[in-house]
Amino acid sequence: MEKEYFRNFTSTGIIIILLVLSFFLLKPILLSIIMGIILGYLFYPLYKRTKNLIKSEYISALLMCLLLTAIIFLPMWFLTPILINQSINFYAASQQIDFVTPLKQIFPNAFASEQFSQEIGSAVYSFVVKISNSLTNIFSKLISDFPILLLQFFIVFFVFFIVLKDQEKFVEYLRSLLPFSKEVENKLFKSSREITTSIFYGQIILGIIMGLLVGISFYIFKIPSAFILTILAAIAGVLPIIGTSIVWVPVVIYLFVTGSIYPAIGVILFGILSSSLENFIKPVILSKWINLHPVIIMVGMVGGTFIFGILGIILGPLILAYLLIVLEMYRDKKTPGVFITPPEHIKQLS
Repeated sequence: MEKEYFRNFTSTGIIIILLVLSFFLLKPILLSIIMGIILGYLFYPLYKRTKNLIKSEYISALLMCLLLTAIIFLPMWFLTPILINQSINFYAASQQIDFVTPLKQIFPNAFASEQFSQEIGSAVYSFVVKISNSLTNIFSKLISDFPILLLQFFIVFFVFFIVLKDQEKFVEYLRSLLPFSKEVENKLFKSSREITTSIFYGQIILGIIMGLLVGISFYIFKIPSAFILTILAAIAGVLPIIGTSIVWVPVVIYLFVTGSIYPAIGVILFGILSSSLENFIKPVILSKWINLHPVIIMVGMVGGTFIFGILGIILGPLILAYLLIVLEMYRDKKTPGVFITPPEHIKQLS
């Protein structure tokens, strides 16, 4: 009995030590590995269709890698210099903007005091300059860190290729490690698939489209630093509750104050169109998959960004979502959860 206990204790200790060492070994490239896994999962349905057509796993996976390059990495390669240039111009312009005069015109009673106006103007000026300075530093760092980024991209592509080609084997291996019954495993994997698709397409992709719609108006009406503003609108569109209005509304105010009435009206129309996607199209899309409460998505994105950087926008909500899925499995109640709501076809399986 004591020998058996000692053997189990030793085995557990060795496994824990190896897990800790493996974590520190993979820590520098862990986010790239996770990104490759997520992208491999998302591209897998298209990969299966391609494989059925050309009857080759390797060629199908290579074609998916080329498609991924065309969709994500080629635009980054060509647009990064533009982004850096406009961020520098944006920083220079932010130092010359008079914030007090427009505020006085919009809120004359609130800014009657000259001292109050100067304090508010100074606070707004400091805030805008810090943001523009941070953006410039972040985009400029892309060039200095290019060799490291290239290595990270290679890891993403390698993991992406392997996950596409051997995803079914990985899933079966993961199933063999889980301590759940077959029925719970099926529910867990189906729910995980639903919530991952929901967050990526319903929140990330749709949010980017909303930001791009607003960005089109910036280019049509020749708004200064249009590319930077489009990037900010896309990021704001991804964030729940906030939306793209946090970007286009200040632009509209600026245009009205400077007397650019027609461009302001045009940006408003595109902004309303963008918001309509959030209010009308998004619920239709999410009705097909598990719907996560906006508060959970927001908290996950903010917390994930602090821990994982830009990838935290995706990883943060996913981590909380998987936790909620496990809790729902454990709860095993017919009443719907507060933070996670399955679609009808999932409810029927419960």
